[in-house]
Amino acid sequence: MRRIALVDANNFYVPCERIFQPALEGRPVVVLSNNDGCAVARSQEAKDLGVLIGQP
Repeated sequence: MRRIALVDANNFYVPCERIFQPALEGRPVVVLSNNDGCAVARSQEAKDLGVLIGQP
């Protein structure tokens, strides 16, 4: 039997950053791409401030 899993990694990089930097907990966090500096992940706090995916 073949099984397929779909994993939604919404905001995956934000919890990773918070693991290494616990002071970020509860604060707006935006993770930027390496190439163009656009937002690739946002915490809920950053979303509430209006930060959009892909926004420089």
